[in-house]
Amino acid sequence: MSDLLTLKNRVAFVTGGAQGMGFSIARMMSLHGMKVVVADINADKIVQVARELNAVGGEKVVSVACDVSDENSIEVAIKKAVSEFHQLDVVVNCAGILSAAKIRDITRKEWDRILAVNLSGTFFTIQKALPYLQKSKAGRIINISSTAGRMGGVENSMSYSASKGGVCAITKGIARQLGKDNITVNAICPGPTATDIVKTYTSDELRNLKSKILLGRLASPDEIATAACFLASEEGGYITGAMIDINGGFWIG
Repeated sequence: MSDLLTLKNRVAFVTGGAQGMGFSIARMMSLHGMKVVVADINADKIVQVARELNAVGGEKVVSVACDVSDENSIEVAIKKAVSEFHQLDVVVNCAGILSAAKIRDITRKEWDRILAVNLSGTFFTIQKALPYLQKSKAGRIINISSTAGRMGGVENSMSYSASKGGVCAITKGIARQLGKDNITVNAICPGPTATDIVKTYTSDELRNLKSKILLGRLASPDEIATAACFLASEEGGYITGAMIDINGGFWIG
């Protein structure tokens, strides 16, 4: 990949980097030449993650604690990232929480919490990063949505579907506004992926999900990370406003 994609001398800020897709994206970007700031609400774990990623021999990785449901926390984290590397070229919005609550069981508290992290967190991370991305020669915003945001989901809650549908909507709207700044804005829409987040599903729910996937399995986090690296590269610079569906045939439009 490093011979095919131009990722070196670029800096990425990855939310939700302590585990799952965020961890895989940060690791793959670092291994292929990008400096990476991993951000997560789990302050202790994110320090360990940065230490682990630096030990595998990629470009430098630093950690920052960040609660994406808190605008001030986002702003502080991004300022720390820029202070460390003196530039910011790529933002990956991967922080997210999942729920499988049924319609009758969703409380207002849960609804607000999921939208605060998944949707508002994505928007305000972009807003706080924008002044720095506008200084980049090839700014990239990569939002992690979901098939739930494309087709309403199967086993997940409507709060989750609403949040991820909103991510798709703002991806398109922000792409329209930032094209003049040579900033691309895209969303990756994974199907069910083998991360800790699916542990909220019961075994029956997981079996039901797999039965609906044409390839018969969950995605690996690295399969999502590969797409993120392409969108972050200089070679991916003519793609904007796109929803990249990576779902094994779970949803084909």
